[in-house]
Amino acid sequence: MKTDVKFEFIADLQNSRVTVKRVFAANRQVVWDCYTKCELLDRWFAPKPLVTQTKHMDFRAGGFWHFAMVDPTGQHYWSRQDYLSIDPINSYTALDGFCDATGALNPDLPRSTMIVNFTEVATSTLVETVVSYPSPEAVQQVIDMGMKEGIASTLDRLDELLVILS
Repeated sequence: MKTDVKFEFIADLQNSRVTVKRVFAANRQVVWDCYTKCELLDRWFAPKPLVTQTKHMDFRAGGFWHFAMVDPTGQHYWSRQDYLSIDPINSYTALDGFCDATGALNPDLPRSTMIVNFTEVATSTLVETVVSYPSPEAVQQVIDMGMKEGIASTLDRLDELLVILS
């Protein structure tokens, strides 16, 4: 059964940021685990039909997650998140960027700072992600690359996983 979910995607070009909000019908600990454990991230963190493959995960301040989103032809799209701060079950902050298979950042694509907050709302969890970019042009670039649609599809996959885990 599909739960009623709330999804907001707010592009604020003036302040060079995107805010994404989504409510999940699951408790905060389970949602937190899905965002912070590679064995769970690999089950949902890519828009369909891509799948995620973790190369390295060290979820701690100073650690990083290096992963690829892989399309059905086997093409790998590499990314990394460098964790700046972690407040267990409440929030984390990370630098997010596109990279290559070795983890070297791609200087042609924008890097962002993400703040991800987890809030209990009755029997559900609100995840609010604020993604800050270096310029309005960088925000427009990722929007043009399909950011809104990709995030919506990815979060739908998390919703599907949470039904299985609950």
